[in-house]
Amino acid sequence: MLKMRLIISLCCMASVAFSVSAQEAWTFEQCIRYAFDHNIRLKQQELDVANAENNLLQSKINLFPSLNASSNYSQAKGRVWDSNTASFVEGSTVKSLSGSVSSSVTIFSGFQQKNAIDRNRFSLLARVQNVEKLKNDLTINIASFYLQIIHAQEQLAVAENQLALTLLQVKRTEALVEAGSVSEGALFDIQSQAAREELQVVTANNLLDMARLDLSQLLDLPTASNFQVVVPDFSNIGISEISGSASDVFAVAETVLPEVKSAEYGVAEAGKTLSMAKGARSPRLSISGGMNTAYSNSLDLSLWNQISQNYNMLFGVGLTVPIFNGWQVNTSVKNAKLNLQNYQYQLQLTKNNLYKEIQQAYADAMASLKQYMASVKAVAAMEEAFRYTEQRYEVGIMDFVDYSTAKTRLTSAQSDLLQAKFEYIFKTKVLDFYRGQPVTL
Repeated sequence: MLKMRLIISLCCMASVAFSVSAQEAWTFEQCIRYAFDHNIRLKQQELDVANAENNLLQSKINLFPSLNASSNYSQAKGRVWDSNTASFVEGSTVKSLSGSVSSSVTIFSGFQQKNAIDRNRFSLLARVQNVEKLKNDLTINIASFYLQIIHAQEQLAVAENQLALTLLQVKRTEALVEAGSVSEGALFDIQSQAAREELQVVTANNLLDMARLDLSQLLDLPTASNFQVVVPDFSNIGISEISGSASDVFAVAETVLPEVKSAEYGVAEAGKTLSMAKGARSPRLSISGGMNTAYSNSLDLSLWNQISQNYNMLFGVGLTVPIFNGWQVNTSVKNAKLNLQNYQYQLQLTKNNLYKEIQQAYADAMASLKQYMASVKAVAAMEEAFRYTEQRYEVGIMDFVDYSTAKTRLTSAQSDLLQAKFEYIFKTKVLDFYRGQPVTL
């Protein structure tokens, strides 16, 4: 029975290894690229950018003169007034044709058009930074879930290794029982330990499945079946002190991170909106011009002769001086000032939140470094202690309870080291991200 259990366990481990190798694994960079190409929220943000680009283009085109053409054809019967002959026509059908071309352009309107262009440019820049902010958020989340998968895989490997060692101890204990060296109760104890460790393997496998599901859902993959990731080489990651301070990191972060830039562009956009509102107080100067002609069948002239004779041109200059418009301009200016103040508050709030995030990230990185260094020492000590315990147990001078306790302590220390290692890697990567460095694994 125990031999069969050992064979089944080894076969399961081999099956898992084969399925992992058969499934094409995803690198961290592949996960990032896939998320950038398929994330719905990111696509919505990109549509917002495209909309801002259209608005900016339209505000530039508004500087050009307008040009319109129109024509009109009519038939009238009875006593009809013919504008071409300036007389009434009776008893016949009067057919009239007219056409015109007109153009106008605003020369001055309190710089509203220029401010509209600047406002829409800042709006576009803010939305571009919003896209970059979302990409950064996706990258950080993917890195977190990616490392969770790797951590879960290593936890599973630790659990499987411990189970394999226990199953070997079961075989040795069976031999000792048959030889009469130990009691059968010792065999029951270690068989019970093996059963508990089999449960730990199942639990670790379930945690790995959940970690894979989390990342696949973040990537919006259609299925999480057989989803595997490439384990990066962390061997070159050494233990080093965290340089600088939280304030030093913030001094860099506020100049490079897109959320701050977006808020700054928002303030600039609100400032141009205020300038536009103030511009409505200025006089508006425009020029216009046009050409007209007409034809009527009541005249004994050909179509082309009438078009030529009735042709006229017009040119005009318009000046509009706002005097009183229901207090709308003053209300717009006041609301624009409030809007600007709100964006200024938003910028300060963004910086405050960022500084708090960096303080937390810095504290987390320092704590993870200390935890990692302590875990390395703890595992080294536990491994040495367990080797001594295992030797004493094999020669029968230590009971199973003490052996099991020592083994449990070693497994716990190894688990703590794995957790500390990945916490250290992730927390230092987050801190580097705030320094403006890209997140890589």
